[in-house]
Amino acid sequence: MKSDEAYSSILNDLANTMLGVARESVAVMKRSNQAQTLSLKRDQEWEIYLEFLKMLFNVVDRLAGFYIPIQDQPEFMNSLEDSVSQQLKTALAPTLSASEFDDMEVTLAVGKTVSESRQIYEKYKFVITDQSKQRDEYFQYFGERVAGKIGTAGNQELTSAALLCGSAVIPAFQKLFDDAFKKETPEHKTEEPQPTSQSASQAPSPLTEEAEGMQTIKLISVLSRVSGEEVETRWGVHPRFQRELQSNEANDLAQHMNRVTRILGERFAVIASLAQSNRDQQRVGNA
Repeated sequence: MKSDEAYSSILNDLANTMLGVARESVAVMKRSNQAQTLSLKRDQEWEIYLEFLKMLFNVVDRLAGFYIPIQDQPEFMNSLEDSVSQQLKTALAPTLSASEFDDMEVTLAVGKTVSESRQIYEKYKFVITDQSKQRDEYFQYFGERVAGKIGTAGNQELTSAALLCGSAVIPAFQKLFDDAFKKETPEHKTEEPQPTSQSASQAPSPLTEEAEGMQTIKLISVLSRVSGEEVETRWGVHPRFQRELQSNEANDLAQHMNRVTRILGERFAVIASLAQSNRDQQRVGNA
């Protein structure tokens, strides 16, 4: 495996993001159905937190296959386990008394989480970057497990909330990997569209936004990427915006955005294919 320094940045970013996502996701679950979650005990919250970590470890493990050489992947995941343990100890130490906090207990808890992550979630076979029935079943199962940890097995509202929290992390982790390994993606290359005379007359002036101190926030994004003959198109929602959606709103949004993504992805595939054909013709003409 490469030196620890080579992967230290991505390992640190992944561990920090995983712990932040797990913490925020527990808060989202508690807000989603307060009638069911007000009576949660600390031990239950800890179990829910660890369930999110199990899923997150599994998602990262699946994504790492696109970026980390196969011979380095086991050691990479071991190092991620160490990074998560260390950051979790640092986060918990100030909040617990000396009698409650145990370094070794945290290490063992994270180690058990990683082991159970493989046992529970690796049975699902799918490509993590592709939207598919198998991936939907994976996150549905995860959501049902979280609802069960809360003591409300079968509660669709809590299952859906956990499902949305889980599936939303994929673009965030991809971005961390892309940045760390300098992958060229649409997220790194943005082009300003040239407006037509009609759209230019309808577009708000940037000066107005600056003068009024308004902020521009990307709430929803759709990205397409070509890798060989494969075209991948995915969509994502700003985490804070997603947390404020009701479950029925989130379901409606997912239904519409899946359709939008399919239409745009098919169109992008055609454009990409034509562009490649033109490049091939130019090479033949120059030969």
